[in-house]
Amino acid sequence: MDTTWWTRYRSRTGNPDLGDTFAPAVPSLIVGTHPGIPRTDDDLNDPNFLQAIANTAGFHFANIEVGGASMYPGLAQRVTNVEVLRILLSIGGTEIAHFQTWHDKAGNAIPLMDVKDPVTGFSVTFPDLTQDSVGEDLKSNLIMPEPTAFLSRKLPVCSIIRPTATNGAATAALQGFANMNVFAGQSKAFFAFVTRLAQEADDAKRGTR
Repeated sequence: MDTTWWTRYRSRTGNPDLGDTFAPAVPSLIVGTHPGIPRTDDDLNDPNFLQAIANTAGFHFANIEVGGASMYPGLAQRVTNVEVLRILLSIGGTEIAHFQTWHDKAGNAIPLMDVKDPVTGFSVTFPDLTQDSVGEDLKSNLIMPEPTAFLSRKLPVCSIIRPTATNGAATAALQGFANMNVFAGQSKAFFAFVTRLAQEADDAKRGTR
């Protein structure tokens, strides 16, 4: 699971729309697979592993919502129909509220060191994000987007949703869900269908009226 959104929203210089990349807050989550819900009752036996599952779920919820928060303003730049624009702006606002809430909750993740999944063998470590020693790029109480570069590095920094670039917004959101195994087990027909929907959304162009 990608946790670079955590450092992206704390960066005071970087913006993915300007080509910047960010370090993950929980690097071990991008190595292998990690359950966000217990798979069987056996996952309840080790309290540390059960806590790792809960921590993973907390970061997963925020990761889903941050994609939605960016996707709606990205797509809104392409629509012509006023009703569709209203839908995007209305739902997009709730996605931002959801992200802010889950972002805050993820910061409460209990610190864990090298907890091993008894099934997959992958281990995960969650740093203590409440400590000053982690630095401002990781500190849990900084849940408001830090001011950063926007549109051009020549302009003053400001606090923004990031990214909001419109090219490939829907396809990128779909790929993000796929990378997190949200669609694990789905058929080829399903992937073909949702890929076509995303491509059609990205191909939409703002009209002149």
